Formats: sequence, C-alpha cells, structure tokens
Amino acid sequence: MAGLALAGALLLGFAAVGWTYWHLNGNINSVDIEGALGDDRPARPATVPSASPSASPSASPVPTGALNILVLGSDSRSGEENRELGGGDSGGARSDTAMVVHLDAGRTAATVVSIPRDTLVDRPSCPLESGDSTREASNAMFNTAYELGGPVCAVKTVESFTGVRMDHYIEIDFSGFAKLVDALGGVTVTTDVDIDDDKSHLHLDAGTHHLDGTEALGLARTRYGLAGGSDLARIELQQNLVKALLEQIATTDLLTDPPRLYQVADAVTGSLTTDTGLDSLGELTGLGRSLGGLAADDVRTVTMPVDPAPWDPNRVVAREPDAGDLWESLR
Repeated sequence: MAGLALAGALLLGFAAVGWTYWHLNGNINSVDIEGALGDDRPARPATVPSASPSASPSASPVPTGALNILVLGSDSRSGEENRELGGGDSGGARSDTAMVVHLDAGRTAATVVSIPRDTLVDRPSCPLESGDSTREASNAMFNTAYELGGPVCAVKTVESFTGVRMDHYIEIDFSGFAKLVDALGGVTVTTDVDIDDDKSHLHLDAGTHHLDGTEALGLARTRYGLAGGSDLARIELQQNLVKALLEQIATTDLLTDPPRLYQVADAVTGSLTTDTGLDSLGELTGLGRSLGGLAADDVRTVTMPVDPAPWDPNRVVAREPDAGDLWESLR
C-alpha cells in the first residue's frame, strides 16, 4: 500500500501553476527527521550523487544517484474517512506496511524490500517532540516503533537494524490510498487463492478482478482471510498490488484528461507525510522526473529474509546472513 506513494510522485510533474499548485503544495505534511536524528545515523555513501542534464534548458538537472526511501502505510490514522476504512482512532497508529525502496544509480532499476511488521528487532531509543525519548527495547515488534515514536522512530529503527541510511521518508494514509486507486479508475489484480476476510471487508474468489479503491485497500490489508493468517502472504499480495498500480499509472494517459490528473495529484498529495526533503511539489517533481526511465518491469520486489522466532511462532526474526547480505547490497 504505502509504496504507491512513490509511484504517485511521478504524476506531480504535471501539476498546474497558480491556485492548483498552491493547493497541492499545501496538502503535503512533513516531519523534520534530519533535524531530530542529527548525526546519530548510518553514514551516507561516499559517492556523490550525480545528475543528468534535464530535457528543458530552464529546468534543473535531474538527480541520478542511488537513493533509499522508507515508505510506510499506517494501520490507524486520524480522520473520519480513515476510521470508516478500518483505521480506528489516531492514538494507536502502527506501521501496517513498511517498504524500503532502493533506487539504483541511474534510476533505471529499483528494489522494493518489504519488512514484515511482526519482525522482532532491537528498537533504539528515539527522540520525541516533547524533548523526552522512548526507551530501548529488545525483541520488540517492528511496527511498535511508529506507534511509540512516529516517523522519526520508524526511520531510526530501520536504520538501526539494517545499517542503511534512509535518504527520504514517505507515508500514505488509508483514505488517500483508496482515493488514488479510484482516481486511476481502479486496478486489475490476480489472486491465486480465495480471500474471505471480514476484518478487511474483502471477499474474492481466486482469479482476476478489477478493484476500486476500497477493495484495493482491503487487499493490501487482508491477512486473516489467508491461509494461516500469514503476514508474509499478505506482503506478497501487497507487492503484486504495487506492480499492478505501476502498470495502471503507465497505461493511463493523464495528460489528455486534466480533471483526472488533478484528482490523482490531489489524492497523492493529500495523503502524504514526507520528510522535509520531499515536502514540496518542486521536490516531489524532481524525484518524479528522475524516475522517468523506470518501468514496472524494472522494479524488483523482495521480502526481508526471516525465520519464525524460536520462542514465538507468531513472530519472525531476520534470517542471517541472508538479511544482512540483502541490506549490504543496498548501501
């Protein structure tokens, strides 16, 4: 679910000027992760990101260096629309979906690594806006980092157990995701198994289906309608949904349909929380322009290698050395 915020950023380069630009720009929420974490983070790569000439002489150069982005979706966000879609109240928000998006140098290939929310990790102490800090915890569920310390703690926790510096942060909420899918005219997906999940309000027979926004959100969230209630099975559905939406975006001619273009851009920006390095249309447009050569077939989706926790079969732990080798390849 959350990984689609990155795909949606591709569309922002077409935003109009004037009131439309002001409105879309004002939609975006941000958090100063860089300021909160300071230098207590993995080092940036030694190589300096390169840039290629832009297509327009008046435009700035397009960045082409490697980039790592933490993309989150929350299982509980404020607002009536999110509650109606299963978000609950805002007090217990957790990262329902977490993906590290790695863009290779040149921005012509990407790897999307899903992190199971049931992964047990050593959660570091994280700074809070109040000036206090969260406590360190061993064998804590990964998604509690967001619940206790918000985006800052989510980023710090990911950096702590991966050793990979997150260059940016993108979060998308429930209602925004559903609106994005609807604005694109729905999305076509194929499932290999029947899905019967009252909690996500989704009931599908195995096969190919064209889903609206609410149904697509149900597919991204479903777990208990799958065999064994597996989070890993849900991740596989999410990864297929990401690819299906990328393909939908690629085949939808938004430039010839300004109302739909605006609807898509409004859905994307209205649902985003980013770090301060991506909190404007200009910055999101720069990211989108840099991904102009990236096709759905160039996106590889993987799940962090895990094993059942020896002391709790309902939780998982990173499988080593496989997980470490994967993160090393993204540094």
